[in-house]
Amino acid sequence: MGSFAVPTSASGALKTKRKRSVSEADKDEQPLSRATPDKDTPDTAPGHSKASSFKRLRPTTESESEEEETKEDTLAKLPAGIEELYGFRINPPPLERPVRIYCDGIYDLFHFGHSKALEQAKKAFPNVCLLVGVCSDKETHKRKGKTVMTDTERYEAVRHCKWVDEVITDAPWIIDQEFLDVHRIDYVAHDAEPYQSRESGDVYAFVKDQGRFLPTQRTEGISTSDLITRIVRDYDAYLRRNLERGVSAKELNISFLKERKIKTKKSIEDFRDHIKTALHDTMTVWEEKRHEFIRGFGSMFGAEDVVDKLWKLRTKRGQYALDSASSSRNHSRAPSEEREKEDTDNEMQVSSKCE
Repeated sequence: MGSFAVPTSASGALKTKRKRSVSEADKDEQPLSRATPDKDTPDTAPGHSKASSFKRLRPTTESESEEEETKEDTLAKLPAGIEELYGFRINPPPLERPVRIYCDGIYDLFHFGHSKALEQAKKAFPNVCLLVGVCSDKETHKRKGKTVMTDTERYEAVRHCKWVDEVITDAPWIIDQEFLDVHRIDYVAHDAEPYQSRESGDVYAFVKDQGRFLPTQRTEGISTSDLITRIVRDYDAYLRRNLERGVSAKELNISFLKERKIKTKKSIEDFRDHIKTALHDTMTVWEEKRHEFIRGFGSMFGAEDVVDKLWKLRTKRGQYALDSASSSRNHSRAPSEEREKEDTDNEMQVSSKCE
């Protein structure tokens, strides 16, 4: 008997049926959702989760790269070239915590020069804890001289500065290792000029050798000594000012004769100013009366307008003369001479019209 041949269309149909059955069997074996995967699936083996593999293979996005750059910018680092500029070594700052910087001083008559120095220390790194030591009256009077403000007043003045995080009262004149360790200080900030004392040519030499000195810039044109010099230079003026405000001679620590001298001098100056004012007012009144008289006389001939123009020119010339007298000697006289020439020409023109 001949062999039985399966038609081509029938064999194709059988193959399609087998494929469908296999695919349905695979679907039955697969988990229903990603939240509940089959334990035997190799994708869920320990250390090989789909999420972790996706994380490793996922490319870095633009926002993440910006975050990394911002994180690098916030890391504390020394300004480029600062060691070469000042000529001494400076330790790199800590990275995982705030940088603790210490400033010390007397801070008498606390002024904006002090504030700017503290601001430089506070802004030296992105995250800084600024400690400020203020020396006591006892230590300051012994080493540097009398202060205007008491130590308590100086403590409070510094404490109210917005750059300061902590005030250390009765601060030592010379810093030692124990002080650095107790307060966990990373840097001591001050201007780089050597600060001399009886014990040392530079009280900051110790921290400079350790690489813990952070230099700041001094503000020119302002200091406590400058402020005191201004007061001493104008001593009588400030005495008079306080006497006029009701402060007694005893409180100002001056004698009765000194008080009378200052008050007499003030009375003489007031009298002189009064006379000058009275003379000026009198002259103004007489000038106005003269103008009215001349104008009235000119009205008899119908020349009121000509008189007014002449009077304005004369008044203007007088004002120029006063201005030139009050100006400095170095000022050029050419402009005033030109004005006088112009006024003379105008007068001549007005006179010719009157004729």
